[in-house]
Amino acid sequence: MRVGLLTGGGDCPGLNAVIRAVVRKGEMQFGDELVGFLDGWRGVIDGRTMVLDVEQCRGILPRGGTILGTSRTNPYKVDGGVEAVHRTLQEHRIDALIAIGGEDTLGVALKLSGEGVSVVGVPKTIDNDLSATEVTFGFHTAVQIATDAIDRLHTTAESHDRVIVCEVMGRHAGWIATYAGIAGGAAEVLVPEEPFDIDEVCTNLKKRHEKGRFASIVVVAEGATPKAGSMSLQSGDVDQFGHVRLGGIANVLAEEIEKRTGFETRVTILGHIQRGGTPTAFDRVLATRFGVAAIEAAHDGGFGMMVALQAGDIVRVPLAEAVTDLKLVDTELLHDVAASFFG
Repeated sequence: MRVGLLTGGGDCPGLNAVIRAVVRKGEMQFGDELVGFLDGWRGVIDGRTMVLDVEQCRGILPRGGTILGTSRTNPYKVDGGVEAVHRTLQEHRIDALIAIGGEDTLGVALKLSGEGVSVVGVPKTIDNDLSATEVTFGFHTAVQIATDAIDRLHTTAESHDRVIVCEVMGRHAGWIATYAGIAGGAAEVLVPEEPFDIDEVCTNLKKRHEKGRFASIVVVAEGATPKAGSMSLQSGDVDQFGHVRLGGIANVLAEEIEKRTGFETRVTILGHIQRGGTPTAFDRVLATRFGVAAIEAAHDGGFGMMVALQAGDIVRVPLAEAVTDLKLVDTELLHDVAASFFG
């Protein structure tokens, strides 16, 4: 078979591990030819490729990012984009396409599958918000990076009697904020699932400091929003999938906290640091398992499916099941576990 690969959306640790696994399994066991499309769906539209073989993939297992490059291009938002995708796949004699990405990338894969493209999906998002899989690779690494940062912020906050607002990724789901907040001992965790009350946040911080704790870490997901009327936020530009470019909630939040409490407040926005660098061992193994399962699915004719982790096993689920609804932080984790340690 001639198998195409692409990585779409935001980069995250573990993408190269998936590519390596697909290539090694495909070439060495099945005798496949592997073709990499550059920069996500943009490369498929433009017909830009690179040869993928075992030699090309040596040494990429511990590397962050993706050797294929990535973009947030949506073929359905580009004039002639969908037609160009079909033409490129035909010209390159692609028998199967493995799309590695999140909600948007796999949403495109689902539509193309309905148009006859033989596609297999691999779930990728550090936000961990894809349904049908218990966890996605990259999430574990992002949580570890955020936790390490919070640990460091504690010591400087304590030295200066400050509140520090730490902004982490999480557009629609607060998995990183919740996990890192619990692991890092945050005083408050604010997530997109529940609009926060700025007055309540400030009251909790005041009570905490009255107990003699003169340093507090507030972890906020980039997609967190205040309750209506309590704070104003600026709206940003949108990408081809209609998503607002986020980042900066921490600055507004810190200003409000300092104004309402009188506590000196500083900001740390982790941003793309969470995406970069070496994946954890867990993410390397999970990404490798996904890659092996994806090429096996292609040879089994399991098209229109996504590989997923369920109860410790790698299974196949319909792409539609993965992208229809986002997986959000459940109330038990947020309230019964996390909130028990806040304040």
